[in-house]
Amino acid sequence: MIPIRDLFETHLTVADLQRSMAFYGGALGLDLAASFPERGIAFYWLGGRGNAMLGLWESGSGPQRMTLHLAFRVDLADVLDAPSKLRAAGVTPLDFDAQPTDEPVVLAWMPAASLYFRDPDAHLLEFLAMLPDPPRPDLGVVPWSTWQQTLRQDAGAAK
Repeated sequence: MIPIRDLFETHLTVADLQRSMAFYGGALGLDLAASFPERGIAFYWLGGRGNAMLGLWESGSGPQRMTLHLAFRVDLADVLDAPSKLRAAGVTPLDFDAQPTDEPVVLAWMPAASLYFRDPDAHLLEFLAMLPDPPRPDLGVVPWSTWQQTLRQDAGAAK
């Protein structure tokens, strides 16, 4: 079989293309690759031209809309800064349980720092940064501050 190296492209349906373009291009600062308003489509580069792409497809409003989930890999410093930056852009940062938060969570089984938020169509988006620490599946999902405290305690116990 052909080895898959990475994900290049994914797509979301949106109710209002212009509103979504304002969110993804404005609030999130993604680079517009191409738009075809007459067809209700816009494409954004992720991680620079030719790296990966997000397509937005206007489907209008319907009674049976599906919401999806996408995780964007970012640097750890950016995950940590994301709550304030999202709030400044008018976006509510969410924890793993979709509750408003002021700090990322850590998915300890990976481990990865993560922060969630929703786009105008209620798709669940995530900023995620893998952590260099060993996995701790026993911890489940914990706030960033709890993860940091656990690391300090583990380091103190190892001395």
